Amino acid sequence: MKKIISYNVNGIRSAMSKGFAEWLKATDADVVCLQEVKAEPDQIEQHIFEALGYSCYWYPAQKKGYSGTAILTRITPTLVEYGCGIEAYDNEGRIIRADFGDVSVMSVYMPSGSSGDERQAFKMQFLADFQPYIDTLKQSRPNLIISGDYNICHRPIDIHNPKSNAKSSGFLPEEREWIDGFMNSGFTDTFRKFNQEPHNYTWWSFRFNARAKNLGWRIDYHLASTPLDSSLSRAIILPDARHSDHCPLVVEVDF
Repeated sequence: MKKIISYNVNGIRSAMSKGFAEWLKATDADVVCLQEVKAEPDQIEQHIFEALGYSCYWYPAQKKGYSGTAILTRITPTLVEYGCGIEAYDNEGRIIRADFGDVSVMSVYMPSGSSGDERQAFKMQFLADFQPYIDTLKQSRPNLIISGDYNICHRPIDIHNPKSNAKSSGFLPEEREWIDGFMNSGFTDTFRKFNQEPHNYTWWSFRFNARAKNLGWRIDYHLASTPLDSSLSRAIILPDARHSDHCPLVVEVDF
């Protein structure tokens, strides 16, 4: 059984200063997908991860201190693929994939539209391009786990106040329609496979004491392609890990 963690760290250097490495050691994860690393490889104390047995694959954005993804793995990948071949997204380091035999694990950081109309339009274009990219990829890599920050709540159960956020980026009807369609194209929301309870979130605003009150959003996912369904054994959220405004999530897969 392999344990995969996804975590938007909102700055790996900031997370490291809050005990991320010690926490990671305790998790004993096999593969760790990071988003929003906000650092170049030479700015990161990689030797700390290597001492824990991880090989590190970083995909920073061209813009310093912004975006970026990474995969840390104790399993040697047969291939690591950086980017999706679309320059606008690859410049922001949004997609990195590691292949382990016939199973692929992708760390993805989807754009946020919360800063205004321009970035919301960029986000919607990303979503429009991501579906055919994945449809094509699945033809050669059918066993695919897409882990990361999707910046979308799927259903009202996934957000603390669906009515007041009905017009908020991340819970817009068109975004929810997209992620619903994406899941229906052949992906399992691994957390909801095992847990149908409300009040399970992966991100909280830094404002209004939101985390202490658990006023959150579930915008981070491990989506597993349908052929992997029978290989899934557990999926949980770890809200007590506090190195970021997000928290990590775990999926366990037999491969």
